[in-house]
Amino acid sequence: MKSKVSFVCQECGYDSPQWLGKCPECGMWNTLKEIQNSKFKIQNNGSSLGKINVEPKRLDQIRFQKKQRLLTGFSELDNVLGGGIVKGSAILLAGDPGIGKSTLLLQIGLKMATTKEKVLYISGEESEEQIKLRADRIKTSKTNSSLLLLSATNTDLICSIIQKTNPTLVIVDSIQTMESENVAGLSGSVGQVRYAAFQFIKLAKTLGIPVVMVGHVTKEGMVAGPMVLSHMVDTLLFLEGEKFTATRILRSLKNRFGPVDEIGLFAMEEQGIKELNNAEQLFLSKDSKDSSTGSILSVTMEGTRAFLVEIQALVVLSKIPIPRRVASGIDYRRLELLLAVLQKHCGLPLSGMDIFVNVAGGIKLSDPAADLSICLAIFSSYRNIKLSRKVGIGEVGLLGELRKINSLEKRMKEAKKLGFKDIISYNNFKTLSQAVNFLSHEE
Repeated sequence: MKSKVSFVCQECGYDSPQWLGKCPECGMWNTLKEIQNSKFKIQNNGSSLGKINVEPKRLDQIRFQKKQRLLTGFSELDNVLGGGIVKGSAILLAGDPGIGKSTLLLQIGLKMATTKEKVLYISGEESEEQIKLRADRIKTSKTNSSLLLLSATNTDLICSIIQKTNPTLVIVDSIQTMESENVAGLSGSVGQVRYAAFQFIKLAKTLGIPVVMVGHVTKEGMVAGPMVLSHMVDTLLFLEGEKFTATRILRSLKNRFGPVDEIGLFAMEEQGIKELNNAEQLFLSKDSKDSSTGSILSVTMEGTRAFLVEIQALVVLSKIPIPRRVASGIDYRRLELLLAVLQKHCGLPLSGMDIFVNVAGGIKLSDPAADLSICLAIFSSYRNIKLSRKVGIGEVGLLGELRKINSLEKRMKEAKKLGFKDIISYNNFKTLSQAVNFLSHEE
């Protein structure tokens, strides 16, 4: 067996045959660490594993077995996963710090851990006593849970404990805290994260035990560590939301055993995370039907689900040379575009006004169908016209036209189901100016 020395960047994984002060891939300084690579001698048969008896199979010879799934106790999470956790799968849950990843997984462990099912919760960030305190706070039932807790960071030790206990589900919080003496570098480095993920995924596939790993994110909102981590796992989930609001949205960015266009709605409360089967519980206030000026409802699509959100706008006279444009929950550049359309095609003199737009409930909208509601909310605040019990659905083009959107009938059906029958959309008006003029004369 021959040994080869290479230098690997601990930030991006760049491999160099010699040491460099600056990594040519990511531009970071003093990040290349020495790694000992072992190479086995190639035998005469061309393989280091000896004689291989594995032969490829024809497609019609392969028998498909339906994967067994484990229910998590959260119907919202089960829908995102495609019906539950597949046995032997590897799941990566990412999200901003303090968003509720550990709380959600601890609640899953408490719900699933029974006398028949063993759940192993491994934490590299908290001690068993800290987890116990958090479990007592969020625990709703008085029965003693059989959840197994382990506070450790050694990857090899954890793998041996998993093989010994043989649990039904393994939760690793988090993958960035794992480290092993077999790999150079500190915990969180590219080599350590890649090694730990490979060992856990290998155990999941061989023993049929699903493994859920928590992943940190960078300041850009990407999963920290090597990009290969996202490719190795079967499912990549992302928990998003604002720290100071109760809204939590669970998205599936990758799923080999289910859809990737479903979302789960949750609310962070004092006793933990609560799932919301009805989105209007979170995004609609009690007085949405009798809203004041500058407020209108819109129907947005998240995956295959349609739910109503409230768009609020405030237009006031500016006292500074450059008026302010503040957007919360929508793209600032999209707001600038819609303001230009309102001034050009609807004749609204907004150049000297401070304009503030907010999406109630803390959700971030990227759906273009909310364009019409944003424009009408700004118009309502400027003209002091109430748009009670009205719903705006439509995309606004640069020429002031209303464009067709997908799933319009589904959106209208959801609005009518909640009692909102006055819907402004492409079916009623073809341009934004027509809608604005109609609302002006109606008042």
